[in-house]
Amino acid sequence: MRKELLEAFQICDSTFPIGTFNHSFGMENYLSRRVIRKAPQFREWLENYFRSQYRYGEGLLVILCSRALDEGREEELLRYDDIINRSVAARETREGSRMIAVQMAALIRKIYGDRYAFLNRYAERMDEDEYFGSPAIVFSVFAHEKGIDCRDAFEMYGYSVASTLVQNAVRSVPLGQREGQVILHDILLLITDLYDRTSELNEEYLGANIPGLELAQICHETQEARLFMS
Repeated sequence: MRKELLEAFQICDSTFPIGTFNHSFGMENYLSRRVIRKAPQFREWLENYFRSQYRYGEGLLVILCSRALDEGREEELLRYDDIINRSVAARETREGSRMIAVQMAALIRKIYGDRYAFLNRYAERMDEDEYFGSPAIVFSVFAHEKGIDCRDAFEMYGYSVASTLVQNAVRSVPLGQREGQVILHDILLLITDLYDRTSELNEEYLGANIPGLELAQICHETQEARLFMS
């Protein structure tokens, strides 16, 4: 099992080249409006991101997908894919997530070949536009194939999102690497706490979000000076 966890952590690493460094998921709009200025404001934004968009979005999606795969309900992933992407108001965020999902699936297949049958089917159905594409679903399928349980998958994917957003903040906010690692550590504690509360939710909560985050992601589409694609 150690090998499987290490292989999953490779996918979660912020250096895994799937394009996540190109996306701030609305953070840059808060920077542009000077709502985020330094580390304290970024910490507040990131905590709110995980308590809302991650909890009701990709985090809940990982849990629902893991359970569906455990129970042999693979076709449920098509419905979850449709729900999560219809619930995202910002075009840039939808398209960014799709690009990350396509690149994640392609690189996993390059590393492992055709070893994982359902992952191959999911990637092919993204190519055929039957699935829109979500990196959380790609990771859930990969984690399931590796025998990683639901809690571990939720926390590992949360780490992936958090570490990427922290590294992107280091590039754009007056935020040092040391401050970033302190914030990342505290967010990891939040993620472990979020699992118990998120695991109680059903699919009716999938895609819920707070208006401020969605509006920032929408406004980023017309922002003139930008470092990130979304």
